[in-house]
Amino acid sequence: MQLNLSSEEVLKSTRSVRKRLDFEKPVERKIVEECLEIALQAPTGGNSQGWHWIVVEDAAKKKALADIYRANWAVYANLPSGKPRGDVRDEQLPKVRDSATFLAENFEKAPMLMIPCIEGRLENLDVASGAGGWGSLLPAVWSFMLALRGRGMGSAWTTIHLMFDGEKKAAELLGIPFDKVTQGGLFPIAYTIGTEFKAANRLPLDKVLHWDKW
Repeated sequence: MQLNLSSEEVLKSTRSVRKRLDFEKPVERKIVEECLEIALQAPTGGNSQGWHWIVVEDAAKKKALADIYRANWAVYANLPSGKPRGDVRDEQLPKVRDSATFLAENFEKAPMLMIPCIEGRLENLDVASGAGGWGSLLPAVWSFMLALRGRGMGSAWTTIHLMFDGEKKAAELLGIPFDKVTQGGLFPIAYTIGTEFKAANRLPLDKVLHWDKW
């Protein structure tokens, strides 16, 4: 299903979808492969193309990944909150936490889960090397999410499963060579309940734009 949205509409309405994931409607492999073909056109440092994509359909493996995520979420969700920021982010926080909790409780219900990976271990790198490594994966992941949106589908960018020893547990579960490959997140893949998504309420540009100096 193509929504025939303009590029600007796609960019302004692609959200991290949690409560509006359709857990009942099957997802076709062909559609996911189409979205990944688009993702492969993203920039990659030195033309390395070191990305790999693990899409999980197996119910037992989805449950195991969800259990890793839930165990980490139980710790993360109880960490002390930061200081209030005094802006729209404070107002949005309760809704974000509520939807994140919902996803944690239902993660394995998504028809598919996806873990994007990049060759090499990116922890303990200098700033330039780390930026180059993540910059060779994350643009492709965002392209994937945009492509899903254009097809009436959605996802959510999560990294909680990577905390503590979760990345290593996921690597063992899926046969990822942990010493050679870094995972970039865990993404549910599903059609969305409804396809109308509006632009998010963000900080105004003049609060984050700097000309010539900070």
